[in-house]
Amino acid sequence: MDPIIIIRGAGDIATGVALRLFRSGFRLVMIELNQPLTVRRTVSFSEAIYTGLTCVEGVKARKIESIDDIPLSFLNNEIPIIVDEKLRILSTNKSQYPVLIDARLEKKPPEINYMNTFPLVIGIGPGFTAGIDCHAVIETNRGHFLGHVYRKGTAHSDTGQPVGDPTRILRAPVSGTIVTKAEIGDLLDSGQVVATIDDQYILAPFSGLLRGLIHSGVRVHKGLKIGDVDHSTNSELCQFASDKAMAIGGSVLEVILSDTNILPIQYKSS
Repeated sequence: MDPIIIIRGAGDIATGVALRLFRSGFRLVMIELNQPLTVRRTVSFSEAIYTGLTCVEGVKARKIESIDDIPLSFLNNEIPIIVDEKLRILSTNKSQYPVLIDARLEKKPPEINYMNTFPLVIGIGPGFTAGIDCHAVIETNRGHFLGHVYRKGTAHSDTGQPVGDPTRILRAPVSGTIVTKAEIGDLLDSGQVVATIDDQYILAPFSGLLRGLIHSGVRVHKGLKIGDVDHSTNSELCQFASDKAMAIGGSVLEVILSDTNILPIQYKSS
C-alpha cells in the first residue's frame, strides 16, 4: 500500500491541513478522541466521530472502527478517522506511516516524543520545539508569521486572548453536561439562549452568527471554550475552512514535499 500520512486531531485547523493534503493526492488517516470537543464542527472532520460520516467542502471523512477498514475508505475516496489516542495504528507497519502531523493544538509539549518513530514529525502551533520533539513547527498565530515554518525553535507562545472581540468566545460558566439550544449557522439575537449547562444559561453576547458550538451532551469543564459568535451575518462562513486553517495546511504541504520523497497518488506512474 502507498504511504499514509497520520494526522492527530480532526478539529478545524487539522481539517484545513487534511483538505490541502487530500486534494493534493495524499492518503491520510486522522486520529481523534472518543468525544471531541470541537467548536467549529461544520468545518471539522471530527464530527464524523459523532455522526459516522461528515463532509467538508465536498470531501468526506468516515469513522472507522479498525485499521482494517482503512483500504475501504480509500477505495470510496474518503478520509478514514479512528479513535486511537495511543497510536496503536503503529503496531501494524510503521514504515507505512512516514509522516506524523500533530494538529491537536494542545499548546504544550507532546506527552510522547515521536521524532525517532517517524521520518518526519510536524508540530502545529505552540508547545512543540523543532529539533527536540518534531522536525518542523508551523506558526498558528494570526499576523505576519501565520504559516511560517520553523526548523529550529518554537512557534509564538499562546496569548490566551482571541483575535478580535473577546466577547465572541463562549465559555462554560460551570462544569457539567452541555445541552445546546441553537444550531451553528443560526443568526442570534443579543441575549438569546445558546446552550445550558445544568441550571446555567449561556447567552449570545451580541446579535450575530453562531459560527461554532460544541456537541450537545458532552461533559465540559468550567472555562472551556464551547462556542463562537461572529459579528458577520454571512452563514456561508460556517461551511468553509478558514483562511487560517488553509494557510497552515499549505505550509504542511510545503514541508512534506520538501522533506520527503513521498509523491501524491496522481503523480505516480502506473
